[in-house]
Amino acid sequence: MTVWDDVVGQERVQAQLSAAARDADLRVTAEALGERPPAASKMTHAWLFTGPPGSGRSTAARAFAAALQCVSPDRALGGEPGCGFCDGCHTALIGTHADVDVIRTDLLSIGVKDTRELVRRAQLSPAGRRWQVIILEDADRLTEGAGNVLLKAVEEPAPRTVWLLCAPSLEDVLPTIRSRCRHLTLRTPPVAAVADVLIRRDGIEPDVAATVARATQGHIGRARRLSTDERARARRATVLKLPLRVEDIGGCLRAAQELVDAAADDAKQVADEIDGKETENLKAALGAGPGGRMPRGTAGAMKELEDRQKRRKTRTQRDSLDLALTDLTGFYRDVLALQLGSEVALANDDVRDALDRIARASTPEGTLRRIEAVVSCRQALDSNVAPLLAVEAMAVALRAG
Repeated sequence: MTVWDDVVGQERVQAQLSAAARDADLRVTAEALGERPPAASKMTHAWLFTGPPGSGRSTAARAFAAALQCVSPDRALGGEPGCGFCDGCHTALIGTHADVDVIRTDLLSIGVKDTRELVRRAQLSPAGRRWQVIILEDADRLTEGAGNVLLKAVEEPAPRTVWLLCAPSLEDVLPTIRSRCRHLTLRTPPVAAVADVLIRRDGIEPDVAATVARATQGHIGRARRLSTDERARARRATVLKLPLRVEDIGGCLRAAQELVDAAADDAKQVADEIDGKETENLKAALGAGPGGRMPRGTAGAMKELEDRQKRRKTRTQRDSLDLALTDLTGFYRDVLALQLGSEVALANDDVRDALDRIARASTPEGTLRRIEAVVSCRQALDSNVAPLLAVEAMAVALRAG
Protein backbone atom coordinates (compact mmCIF):
# COMPACT_ATOMS: atom_id res chain seq x y z
CA MET A 1 0.00 0.00 0.00
CA THR A 2 1.51 3.33 -1.07
CA VAL A 3 0.62 6.76 0.28
CA TRP A 4 -1.40 7.41 -2.89
CA ASP A 5 -3.93 4.61 -2.36
CA ASP A 6 -6.48 6.92 -0.72
CA VAL A 7 -6.14 9.62 -3.41
CA VAL A 8 -9.20 8.36 -5.25
CA GLY A 9 -9.89 9.18 -8.89
CA GLN A 10 -7.12 11.80 -9.19
CA GLU A 11 -4.64 10.13 -11.55
CA ARG A 12 -3.37 13.36 -13.12
CA VAL A 13 -2.81 15.07 -9.77
CA GLN A 14 -1.15 11.95 -8.39
CA ALA A 15 1.28 11.87 -11.31
CA GLN A 16 2.24 15.52 -10.76
CA LEU A 17 2.79 15.04 -7.04
CA SER A 18 4.77 11.84 -7.56
CA ALA A 19 7.09 13.63 -9.98
CA ALA A 20 7.55 16.51 -7.52
CA ALA A 21 8.29 14.07 -4.68
CA ARG A 22 10.96 12.37 -6.81
CA ASP A 23 12.66 15.69 -7.55
CA ALA A 24 12.40 16.70 -3.89
CA ASP A 25 14.09 13.45 -2.88
CA LEU A 26 16.88 14.00 -5.41
CA ARG A 27 17.46 17.45 -3.93
CA VAL A 28 17.66 16.15 -0.35
CA THR A 29 20.03 13.36 -1.38
CA ALA A 30 22.29 15.71 -3.36
CA GLU A 31 22.53 18.23 -0.52
CA ALA A 32 23.30 15.45 1.98
CA LEU A 33 26.21 14.36 -0.22
CA GLY A 34 27.41 17.92 -0.68
CA GLU A 35 26.49 17.90 -4.35
CA ARG A 36 24.60 20.46 -6.38
CA PRO A 37 20.91 19.55 -6.73
CA PRO A 38 19.43 19.19 -10.24
CA ALA A 39 18.70 22.54 -11.89
CA ALA A 40 15.34 21.52 -13.35
CA SER A 41 12.78 20.42 -10.76
CA LYS A 42 9.06 19.86 -10.54
CA MET A 43 9.22 20.62 -6.81
CA THR A 44 8.24 24.01 -5.42
CA HIS A 45 7.71 25.50 -1.97
CA ALA A 46 3.97 26.31 -2.14
CA TRP A 47 1.03 24.31 -3.50
CA LEU A 48 -2.67 25.08 -3.71
CA PHE A 49 -5.12 22.16 -3.85
CA THR A 50 -8.62 23.10 -5.02
CA GLY A 51 -11.67 21.02 -5.79
CA PRO A 52 -15.29 20.46 -4.77
CA PRO A 53 -16.16 19.10 -1.32
CA GLY A 54 -15.33 15.42 -1.09
CA SER A 55 -12.73 15.51 -3.85
CA GLY A 56 -9.98 14.67 -1.35
CA ARG A 57 -7.99 17.91 -1.21
CA SER A 58 -6.58 17.30 2.27
CA THR A 59 -6.06 13.59 1.52
CA ALA A 60 -3.91 14.46 -1.49
CA ALA A 61 -1.97 17.02 0.57
CA ARG A 62 -1.31 14.48 3.32
CA ALA A 63 -0.18 11.87 0.80
CA PHE A 64 2.23 14.37 -0.75
CA ALA A 65 3.57 15.31 2.70
CA ALA A 66 4.17 11.62 3.43
CA ALA A 67 5.98 11.15 0.11
CA LEU A 68 8.23 14.10 0.94
CA GLN A 69 9.14 12.44 4.26
CA CYS A 70 9.66 8.96 2.80
CA VAL A 71 12.89 7.32 4.00
CA SER A 72 12.43 3.89 2.40
CA PRO A 73 15.77 2.29 1.39
CA ASP A 74 14.10 1.27 -1.87
CA ARG A 75 14.53 4.84 -3.11
CA ALA A 76 18.22 4.16 -3.66
CA LEU A 77 17.23 1.28 -5.94
CA GLY A 78 14.89 3.39 -8.05
CA GLY A 79 11.79 3.05 -5.89
CA GLU A 80 9.24 5.86 -5.79
CA PRO A 81 9.02 8.05 -2.67
CA GLY A 82 5.82 7.35 -0.78
CA CYS A 83 6.13 3.63 0.00
CA GLY A 84 3.54 3.89 2.77
CA PHE A 85 5.46 1.54 5.11
CA CYS A 86 8.56 3.40 6.29
CA ASP A 87 8.61 5.47 9.47
CA GLY A 88 8.45 8.75 7.54
CA CYS A 89 5.38 7.77 5.54
CA HIS A 90 3.58 6.12 8.43
CA THR A 91 3.99 8.95 10.94
CA ALA A 92 3.10 11.59 8.35
CA LEU A 93 -0.12 9.78 7.46
CA ILE A 94 -1.27 9.24 11.05
CA GLY A 95 -0.36 12.79 12.11
CA THR A 96 2.59 12.22 14.45
CA HIS A 97 5.52 13.27 12.24
CA ALA A 98 7.56 16.04 13.87
CA ASP A 99 7.95 17.93 10.59
CA VAL A 100 4.36 17.73 9.30
CA ASP A 101 1.83 20.17 10.75
CA VAL A 102 -1.82 19.75 9.74
CA ILE A 103 -3.84 22.88 10.47
CA ARG A 104 -7.63 22.67 10.40
CA THR A 105 -10.20 24.83 12.13
CA ASP A 106 -13.55 24.10 13.68
CA LEU A 107 -14.29 27.83 13.76
CA LEU A 108 -15.74 30.15 11.15
CA SER A 109 -12.41 31.78 10.31
CA ILE A 110 -8.65 31.73 10.93
CA GLY A 111 -7.40 34.96 12.45
CA VAL A 112 -4.16 36.92 12.46
CA LYS A 113 -2.97 35.63 15.84
CA ASP A 114 -3.13 31.96 14.85
CA THR A 115 -1.56 32.66 11.46
CA ARG A 116 1.39 34.48 13.00
CA GLU A 117 2.07 31.46 15.21
CA LEU A 118 1.87 29.22 12.15
CA VAL A 119 4.34 31.39 10.24
CA ARG A 120 6.72 31.35 13.20
CA ARG A 121 6.68 27.56 13.25
CA ALA A 122 7.29 27.46 9.50
CA GLN A 123 10.65 29.15 9.98
CA LEU A 124 12.03 26.22 12.00
CA SER A 125 14.44 23.81 10.38
CA PRO A 126 13.08 20.28 9.87
CA ALA A 127 14.06 17.95 12.68
CA GLY A 128 14.40 15.02 10.30
CA ARG A 129 16.61 16.88 7.81
CA ARG A 130 14.10 16.51 5.01
CA TRP A 131 11.15 18.94 4.77
CA GLN A 132 9.08 21.07 7.12
CA VAL A 133 5.55 20.62 5.70
CA ILE A 134 2.59 22.80 6.70
CA ILE A 135 -0.84 21.63 5.53
CA LEU A 136 -3.51 24.32 5.84
CA GLU A 137 -6.77 22.48 5.21
CA ASP A 138 -9.02 25.54 5.42
CA ALA A 139 -7.10 28.23 3.55
CA ASP A 140 -10.43 29.68 2.40
CA ARG A 141 -11.20 30.61 6.02
CA LEU A 142 -8.24 32.94 6.41
CA THR A 143 -9.37 36.47 7.18
CA GLU A 144 -7.92 39.19 4.97
CA GLY A 145 -5.46 40.18 7.68
CA ALA A 146 -4.41 36.56 8.23
CA GLY A 147 -3.94 36.12 4.49
CA ASN A 148 -1.59 39.09 4.39
CA VAL A 149 0.42 37.58 7.26
CA LEU A 150 0.68 34.27 5.39
CA LEU A 151 1.66 36.03 2.16
CA LYS A 152 5.02 37.10 3.58
CA ALA A 153 5.87 33.52 4.53
CA VAL A 154 4.87 32.18 1.12
CA GLU A 155 6.86 34.91 -0.65
CA GLU A 156 10.03 34.27 1.35
CA PRO A 157 9.88 30.65 2.60
CA ALA A 158 12.52 28.96 4.70
CA PRO A 159 14.82 26.76 2.58
CA ARG A 160 13.17 23.44 3.48
CA THR A 161 9.59 24.59 4.20
CA VAL A 162 6.69 23.47 1.99
CA TRP A 163 3.21 25.02 2.20
CA LEU A 164 0.23 22.90 1.14
CA LEU A 165 -2.93 25.01 1.05
CA CYS A 166 -6.41 23.55 0.49
CA ALA A 167 -9.49 25.49 -0.63
CA PRO A 168 -12.67 24.85 -2.63
CA SER A 169 -11.66 27.18 -5.48
CA LEU A 170 -9.05 29.71 -6.57
CA GLU A 171 -11.44 32.56 -5.79
CA ASP A 172 -11.46 31.53 -2.10
CA VAL A 173 -7.77 32.46 -1.72
CA LEU A 174 -6.19 35.91 -1.95
CA PRO A 175 -4.86 36.57 -5.49
CA THR A 176 -1.46 37.47 -4.07
CA ILE A 177 -1.19 34.07 -2.37
CA ARG A 178 -2.52 31.91 -5.19
CA SER A 179 -0.18 33.59 -7.68
CA ARG A 180 2.76 32.26 -5.65
CA CYS A 181 1.50 28.68 -5.46
CA ARG A 182 1.48 25.81 -7.91
CA HIS A 183 -2.17 25.05 -8.51
CA LEU A 184 -3.65 21.53 -8.61
CA THR A 185 -7.34 21.00 -9.40
CA LEU A 186 -9.03 17.88 -8.06
CA ARG A 187 -12.27 16.49 -9.46
CA THR A 188 -15.16 14.71 -7.81
CA PRO A 189 -14.14 11.03 -7.70
CA PRO A 190 -16.19 8.53 -9.73
CA VAL A 191 -18.85 6.74 -7.71
CA ALA A 192 -17.34 3.34 -8.51
CA ALA A 193 -13.93 4.45 -7.22
CA VAL A 194 -15.42 5.66 -3.94
CA ALA A 195 -17.30 2.39 -3.48
CA ASP A 196 -14.10 0.47 -4.15
CA VAL A 197 -12.12 2.34 -1.48
CA LEU A 198 -14.92 1.81 1.07
CA ILE A 199 -14.85 -1.93 0.40
CA ARG A 200 -11.07 -2.16 0.34
CA ARG A 201 -10.13 0.12 3.25
CA ASP A 202 -13.18 0.09 5.52
CA GLY A 203 -14.57 -3.39 4.97
CA ILE A 204 -17.99 -2.10 3.94
CA GLU A 205 -20.31 -4.58 2.24
CA PRO A 206 -20.32 -4.05 -1.56
CA ASP A 207 -24.06 -3.31 -1.77
CA VAL A 208 -23.90 -0.77 1.04
CA ALA A 209 -20.74 0.82 -0.39
CA ALA A 210 -22.35 1.23 -3.80
CA THR A 211 -25.50 2.76 -2.29
CA VAL A 212 -23.75 5.34 -0.10
CA ALA A 213 -21.22 6.25 -2.82
CA ARG A 214 -24.10 6.92 -5.19
CA ALA A 215 -26.11 8.79 -2.54
CA THR A 216 -23.21 11.15 -1.78
CA GLN A 217 -22.23 11.53 -5.45
CA GLY A 218 -18.58 10.68 -4.90
CA HIS A 219 -17.97 12.52 -1.61
CA ILE A 220 -15.56 10.17 0.13
CA GLY A 221 -15.90 11.49 3.68
CA ARG A 222 -19.69 11.63 3.61
CA ALA A 223 -19.91 8.18 2.04
CA ARG A 224 -17.73 6.70 4.77
CA ARG A 225 -19.79 8.35 7.50
CA LEU A 226 -23.10 7.33 5.93
CA SER A 227 -21.95 3.73 5.76
CA THR A 228 -20.83 3.57 9.40
CA ASP A 229 -23.00 6.09 11.34
CA GLU A 230 -26.62 5.20 12.08
CA ARG A 231 -27.39 8.81 13.07
CA ALA A 232 -26.16 10.06 9.70
CA ARG A 233 -28.45 7.64 7.89
CA ALA A 234 -31.42 8.65 10.05
CA ARG A 235 -30.77 12.34 9.41
CA ARG A 236 -30.56 11.79 5.66
CA ALA A 237 -33.84 9.87 5.71
CA THR A 238 -35.49 12.77 7.53
CA VAL A 239 -34.16 15.30 5.02
CA LEU A 240 -35.38 13.30 2.04
CA LYS A 241 -38.91 13.21 3.49
CA LEU A 242 -39.06 17.01 3.62
CA PRO A 243 -40.29 17.49 0.00
CA LEU A 244 -43.36 15.41 0.88
CA ARG A 245 -44.14 17.48 3.98
CA VAL A 246 -44.41 20.98 2.51
CA GLU A 247 -47.97 20.69 1.25
CA ASP A 248 -49.24 23.44 3.59
CA ILE A 249 -47.73 26.30 5.60
CA GLY A 250 -47.95 24.37 8.84
CA GLY A 251 -46.04 21.49 7.35
CA CYS A 252 -43.39 23.89 6.02
CA LEU A 253 -42.81 25.44 9.44
CA ARG A 254 -42.72 22.08 11.24
CA ALA A 255 -40.27 20.61 8.72
CA ALA A 256 -38.03 23.68 8.99
CA GLN A 257 -38.02 23.53 12.78
CA GLU A 258 -37.12 19.83 12.77
CA LEU A 259 -34.28 20.42 10.32
CA VAL A 260 -32.80 23.21 12.45
CA ASP A 261 -33.30 21.19 15.65
CA ALA A 262 -31.46 18.23 14.13
CA ALA A 263 -28.52 20.48 13.27
CA ALA A 264 -28.56 21.91 16.79
CA ASP A 265 -28.52 18.37 18.22
CA ASP A 266 -25.46 17.57 16.11
CA ALA A 267 -23.71 20.68 17.44
CA LYS A 268 -24.67 19.76 21.01
CA GLN A 269 -23.31 16.25 20.61
CA VAL A 270 -19.96 17.62 19.41
CA ALA A 271 -19.95 20.06 22.31
CA ASP A 272 -20.72 17.33 24.85
CA GLU A 273 -17.85 15.23 23.48
CA ILE A 274 -15.23 17.98 23.34
CA ASP A 275 -16.10 21.01 25.46
CA GLY A 276 -16.08 19.33 28.86
CA LYS A 277 -12.71 17.71 28.29
CA GLU A 278 -11.22 20.97 26.97
CA THR A 279 -12.49 22.90 29.98
CA GLU A 280 -11.15 20.38 32.49
CA ASN A 281 -7.76 20.27 30.75
CA LEU A 282 -7.46 24.06 30.79
CA LYS A 283 -8.47 24.24 34.45
CA ALA A 284 -5.81 21.68 35.33
CA ALA A 285 -3.20 23.56 33.30
CA LEU A 286 -4.09 26.83 35.07
CA GLY A 287 -3.85 25.21 38.50
CA ALA A 288 -7.47 24.94 39.60
CA GLY A 289 -7.80 24.33 43.32
CA PRO A 290 -10.15 22.08 45.29
CA GLY A 291 -13.76 22.39 44.17
CA GLY A 292 -12.66 23.83 40.83
CA ARG A 293 -11.73 27.23 42.24
CA MET A 294 -9.60 29.10 39.73
CA PRO A 295 -6.49 31.16 40.61
CA ARG A 296 -6.51 34.89 40.15
CA GLY A 297 -5.82 36.17 36.65
CA THR A 298 -7.19 33.11 34.82
CA ALA A 299 -10.66 34.44 34.01
CA GLY A 300 -9.48 35.78 30.65
CA ALA A 301 -8.19 32.39 29.52
CA MET A 302 -11.44 30.70 30.54
CA LYS A 303 -13.49 33.34 28.73
CA GLU A 304 -11.39 32.88 25.58
CA LEU A 305 -12.05 29.13 25.66
CA GLU A 306 -15.80 29.67 26.14
CA ASP A 307 -15.89 32.05 23.16
CA ARG A 308 -14.03 29.53 21.04
CA GLN A 309 -16.41 26.75 22.00
CA LYS A 310 -19.40 28.95 21.18
CA ARG A 311 -18.00 29.75 17.72
CA ARG A 312 -17.30 26.06 17.12
CA LYS A 313 -20.88 25.19 18.04
CA THR A 314 -22.14 27.75 15.51
CA ARG A 315 -19.85 26.32 12.83
CA THR A 316 -20.95 22.75 13.57
CA GLN A 317 -24.62 23.67 13.32
CA ARG A 318 -24.06 25.44 10.00
CA ASP A 319 -22.07 22.51 8.62
CA SER A 320 -24.83 20.10 9.62
CA LEU A 321 -27.48 22.28 7.97
CA ASP A 322 -25.35 22.65 4.85
CA LEU A 323 -25.02 18.88 4.62
CA ALA A 324 -28.81 18.50 4.84
CA LEU A 325 -29.29 21.12 2.11
CA THR A 326 -26.79 19.29 -0.08
CA ASP A 327 -28.85 16.10 0.27
CA LEU A 328 -31.99 18.08 -0.56
CA THR A 329 -30.38 19.50 -3.70
CA GLY A 330 -29.49 15.96 -4.76
CA PHE A 331 -33.10 14.88 -4.26
CA TYR A 332 -34.43 17.60 -6.59
CA ARG A 333 -31.65 16.90 -9.07
CA ASP A 334 -32.99 13.33 -9.29
CA VAL A 335 -36.54 14.65 -9.68
CA LEU A 336 -35.39 16.80 -12.59
CA ALA A 337 -33.63 13.84 -14.20
CA LEU A 338 -36.85 11.83 -14.07
CA GLN A 339 -38.92 14.70 -15.48
CA LEU A 340 -36.55 15.16 -18.40
CA GLY A 341 -36.22 11.44 -19.10
CA SER A 342 -32.49 11.53 -18.50
CA GLU A 343 -30.58 8.25 -18.29
CA VAL A 344 -28.21 9.60 -15.64
CA ALA A 345 -27.91 7.37 -12.56
CA LEU A 346 -30.07 8.52 -9.66
CA ALA A 347 -28.27 9.42 -6.45
CA ASN A 348 -31.28 8.64 -4.27
CA ASP A 349 -32.66 5.53 -5.91
CA ASP A 350 -33.45 4.14 -2.45
CA VAL A 351 -36.32 6.66 -2.19
CA ARG A 352 -37.53 6.15 -5.74
CA ASP A 353 -41.22 6.25 -4.73
CA ALA A 354 -40.85 9.76 -3.32
CA LEU A 355 -38.92 10.89 -6.39
CA ASP A 356 -41.63 9.58 -8.73
CA ARG A 357 -44.37 11.22 -6.69
CA ILE A 358 -42.74 14.66 -6.73
CA ALA A 359 -41.78 14.32 -10.41
CA ARG A 360 -45.38 13.55 -11.43
CA ALA A 361 -46.80 16.39 -9.35
CA SER A 362 -44.59 19.18 -10.71
CA THR A 363 -42.82 20.47 -13.82
CA PRO A 364 -39.12 20.78 -14.65
CA GLU A 365 -39.43 24.57 -14.32
CA GLY A 366 -40.86 24.18 -10.84
CA THR A 367 -38.08 21.77 -9.88
CA LEU A 368 -35.45 24.25 -11.02
CA ARG A 369 -37.08 26.93 -8.89
CA ARG A 370 -36.96 24.57 -5.90
CA ILE A 371 -33.27 23.91 -6.48
CA GLU A 372 -32.73 27.68 -6.60
CA ALA A 373 -34.58 28.00 -3.28
CA VAL A 374 -32.20 25.51 -1.65
CA VAL A 375 -29.18 27.33 -3.08
CA SER A 376 -30.56 30.65 -1.82
CA CYS A 377 -30.95 29.14 1.65
CA ARG A 378 -27.29 28.08 1.67
CA GLN A 379 -26.25 31.56 0.60
CA ALA A 380 -28.40 33.10 3.34
CA LEU A 381 -26.74 30.90 5.96
CA ASP A 382 -23.32 31.98 4.65
CA SER A 383 -24.46 35.58 5.17
CA ASN A 384 -25.29 34.88 8.85
CA VAL A 385 -29.07 34.90 8.43
CA ALA A 386 -30.77 33.21 11.40
CA PRO A 387 -30.90 29.48 10.52
CA LEU A 388 -34.60 28.99 11.34
CA LEU A 389 -35.62 32.06 9.32
CA ALA A 390 -33.57 30.93 6.29
CA VAL A 391 -34.88 27.35 6.38
CA GLU A 392 -38.50 28.48 6.85
CA ALA A 393 -38.23 30.74 3.81
CA MET A 394 -36.80 27.84 1.82
CA ALA A 395 -39.58 25.46 2.92
CA VAL A 396 -42.27 27.94 1.85
CA ALA A 397 -40.52 28.39 -1.51
CA LEU A 398 -40.43 24.59 -1.96
CA ARG A 399 -44.18 24.49 -1.40
CA ALA A 400 -44.74 27.19 -4.00
CA GLY A 401 -42.58 25.41 -6.56
